[in-house]
Amino acid sequence: MKVYMTTTASMQNIHGSDNWLKDILKSSNFDQDQIITRSRQDSLCVLCKGARFLCGKTRCPIMLKVNYFMKSVPLMGEDINGMSPPSVFIGRIGYPNVYAGPLVPPIHEDTGIYDLPEHWFGKSMDEIVGFRSLLVRGKHRVNVQKFTDAGKILDQTRELALADSCVDIELNLTKKPRGSIFLDDDVQPFGPSAPIRDLHVGNSRYDDKIEKAYYDTDLKATQAVIELFNRGVVVSKIQKAFSVGAFGVEKNRKLVPTRWSITAVDDIISKNLRTKVKTFPEINEFRVYESIYMDNVFEILMIPQQWSYESMEAWYPGTVWNPTGKSIAIFSDWEGNSGRTTYAQIGGCYYSARLATCEQLVRERRQATVIVLREARPGYIMPIGVWQVRENVRNAMKQKPYLFKSLAESLQFIGGRFEIPIQRWILQSELLKRALFQKKMTDFFYANPS
Repeated sequence: MKVYMTTTASMQNIHGSDNWLKDILKSSNFDQDQIITRSRQDSLCVLCKGARFLCGKTRCPIMLKVNYFMKSVPLMGEDINGMSPPSVFIGRIGYPNVYAGPLVPPIHEDTGIYDLPEHWFGKSMDEIVGFRSLLVRGKHRVNVQKFTDAGKILDQTRELALADSCVDIELNLTKKPRGSIFLDDDVQPFGPSAPIRDLHVGNSRYDDKIEKAYYDTDLKATQAVIELFNRGVVVSKIQKAFSVGAFGVEKNRKLVPTRWSITAVDDIISKNLRTKVKTFPEINEFRVYESIYMDNVFEILMIPQQWSYESMEAWYPGTVWNPTGKSIAIFSDWEGNSGRTTYAQIGGCYYSARLATCEQLVRERRQATVIVLREARPGYIMPIGVWQVRENVRNAMKQKPYLFKSLAESLQFIGGRFEIPIQRWILQSELLKRALFQKKMTDFFYANPS
């Protein structure tokens, strides 16, 4: 792990009026062990988030423990009748031979809110887990590249994914659904599961915009995603259709596991928005946007420079991805003006936050260096999906930003909102260190105008 060490020379790049920042950095007597206060064992959970099994176990022990303490899912039989939101799930275990199928609650009423995370912001964790736990997952094994010949069950699952509103479903299972509530840092929760014996999907109507992309078998998947977003289709519906292989050149279409489709769509859209952002003039002031929800505190800093981006996460001891750590674990990923070529180690949160910030800059027709800082505090007791990062940052972008004349003033404000000392964030952040300590060509020009 690289640690940026401030020196007397680099401190000169901080303007004389920013004495507060100089003082806190000079007074930082942290050694490397204090700055990076986590062991490799503790950090595995933050990187893995229950998905990559980096600890070597076949099931995440944290998720098993969380499920043990959760309320029991209502007992359900082999036959489930209800209104699907509509909702489907494509698994990833065993790829390319995965389980795919519908999510169906035993409820005969409008369940549209059950799978529309764009409308969840402000709801309690209990509410969200409560209605999501009623969604029973039917499982049907299929090869992701041969799904067009997989028969009736997959055909009807795809129809469900493309539907515009709730659909009446009769789901017949080979046995009673079993298992704990599914919890994942990228995917929304859902209830127990069982293999499908038969599936009957009632009359459904496709979303007109998605239907057009589905039948255009010469349109590339990336372009389909961008066009649908530009035409106002919500991100979660695009992700659902993407997962069932609804887009792309016909011969290249395939199923995409749900957790992968969520990140892929966030990445595709935000890259397109980023390209637009880089053509706009820079903002004129330092800005801080804020959102607090489910004990997640987001402070989004915008610096008046050309586009670059960083996302940082701090997990307190005792939180879901730092359960046994004795100190706060902070991870970050960043990209310069030309983007990045590797997958962000902090996962889907990186791309969902990038999408939300780019949306705002495109609306304003401006560009900036953007740094998203997130404190996940002990009240965030379980993962409920990457949607909460996207919607938290979107909520921040709707608020009036705090404006400042200097980076030091911005950081002093952020330091007052967080419980973690601002030094920790600066020393972890690549872009903050560059903004504070790296000399620019203009520094030499103004110092030597001749």
